[in-house]
Parts: sequence; structure tokens; C-alpha cells
Amino acid sequence: MHLKWIKGSEDFSDAYDVRKNVFVLEQSIDESLELDEYDAISLHLVVYNNRTPVATGRVFGYSDSFVIGRICVLKEYRSMHLGTLLMEKLIEKAISMRAKEVHLSSQLYATGFYSKFGFEEYGNTYLDAGIEHISMVRKVN
Repeated sequence: MHLKWIKGSEDFSDAYDVRKNVFVLEQSIDESLELDEYDAISLHLVVYNNRTPVATGRVFGYSDSFVIGRICVLKEYRSMHLGTLLMEKLIEKAISMRAKEVHLSSQLYATGFYSKFGFEEYGNTYLDAGIEHISMVRKVN
């Protein structure tokens, strides 16, 4: 396994391929909702098995508040703790860019995973692409 950071939408196809497989094909999210304005300003992290992209996530921020999102791992690689690797590296990147807090939008079933990294739920649940989500935040000391 090796990691690659991609800035903005340049050479974005590997990150998008993983997202399309997980969110569009597996979770049946409308493909028109998968790309957004934040892709162009994000740092995308892609995990490769040899030359095959198998996991991805992104981070972007304004001032000292950052957002992690689009965390996904291809189904056949989920037992390899790649989600944990992604989260650790994305949090490290946000902190290195002077984040005071890091936010994310979690599908309800995944809140336990994110809480292991110090994220806490806030606000009410809401629908995003037809799936229940809740906002979470991690304060950086």
C-alpha cells in the first residue's frame, strides 16, 4: 500500500473512481451529487494497492476550521484498517495546517468509528443524498 496526496481537481480520477464505486454504485447515491465545489479546494488522499486506488478521503479548510469528508474504502479492502489510516493522515494534515477544530458529516451508522478519533456529535440528524447524517467536531488543543 502507498499513499498519494492530490491537490484540488488535478489528477482527481483515482479519488473519484473509489468514491464512485462506494457512494454511487454501492450506496446508490445519485452521481450528480458526488462531485461538489469543495473538490477543487481540497487535498485528497488516495491509498493504493500496487497501482489500484482502494481508499480515499479529503480535507479542506478556512482559517482555522477544517472539514474532513468523502471517506471511503472499497468493500474488499475494509478489513485492512484503511479507514483508520485515512483518518489519521487527514487529521494530521489538518493539524499541520493549523486547524483549531475539524468537522465532518457522518452517516449515522459510522459515528462510533469517528468517535475513536475524538469527534463528538452536535446538532440534529439530517438527510444528505437520502441518507441520515449528523455533524461531528474534534477540537484541536
